[in-house]
Amino acid sequence: MPKAEIAAALLALAAALASAIGNVERQRSAHEVTDKPVGYWALFIMCWRNRSWRIGALAAIANYVLQGAALTLGSVIMVTGLQVTALLFALPIYARMTRHPVSRWDWAWAIVLAGALAVVLTVGNPVAGYSRASLHTWLIVAAVLGPLFGLCLLGARVWPHGAIGAVLLAAVSGASLGLFAVLVKGATEAAEGGILALLAAPELYASILAAVAGMVLQQSAYRGGPLNASMPTMTVAKPVVGSLLGIAVLGEALQSGEERTFVLVSAVILTVVATAALARGEAETVQEYADDIATGRLLVVSDR
Repeated sequence: MPKAEIAAALLALAAALASAIGNVERQRSAHEVTDKPVGYWALFIMCWRNRSWRIGALAAIANYVLQGAALTLGSVIMVTGLQVTALLFALPIYARMTRHPVSRWDWAWAIVLAGALAVVLTVGNPVAGYSRASLHTWLIVAAVLGPLFGLCLLGARVWPHGAIGAVLLAAVSGASLGLFAVLVKGATEAAEGGILALLAAPELYASILAAVAGMVLQQSAYRGGPLNASMPTMTVAKPVVGSLLGIAVLGEALQSGEERTFVLVSAVILTVVATAALARGEAETVQEYADDIATGRLLVVSDR
């Protein structure tokens, strides 16, 4: 593997660590802000007043910056794929926060995820394509994603409470963050021409909007329904949408070949299944932690 790709992988892993810290802090504050029904943006403003959420937001910004640095050296497929390792970093963080050891099932899924992801990245050996796409291409993307996002947000309005609304918001949030990675790829190339070139790049402003939308809807998804519904959806949607856009918009590709394709498809399926299972397990851990706090059981344990 070339040195540039190794550096990109290390930066992507650092971004995943920052993402794990940010997710833990924002999940911790998800139900602390208000019990009243509020809009997405109003909830975002309220969350900003919460100290844990601000720490999580700063960690999320660090994640975005590190992703941008990684994308200057590697493909969107690799960088967004490595984002799921945030689940692996979060395991010990959740264990310390909840004062419960990591279960055997979680360790098993963590091993499956790490192994499957390693196969995807080594056997597939993602090949970077273009850094920027034409306006025509982005109009097609907007024509496809715009109505889908609109329908999901409308569905979340119709079913504001429970798993359906949470899943729909989580899907848009994860997809927005996957879109963010593709847009940042273009913004970083524009930055090579200097600050004026960067400020003139539409990808810069579109990526900021995608990142803010991802964060705002992420918090609403965490609060709107069970975490074991929203967290797996969000965690899977981000790399899937990012990779598909990397292929369709930027012309990225994985190494092909009959035997290689079979191995890759199997590894991708395992990666998605392990990601969803691990995210669901961690979501249930967070929910148990919140229940313990609400009933005072965690305080009793800590006093002992």
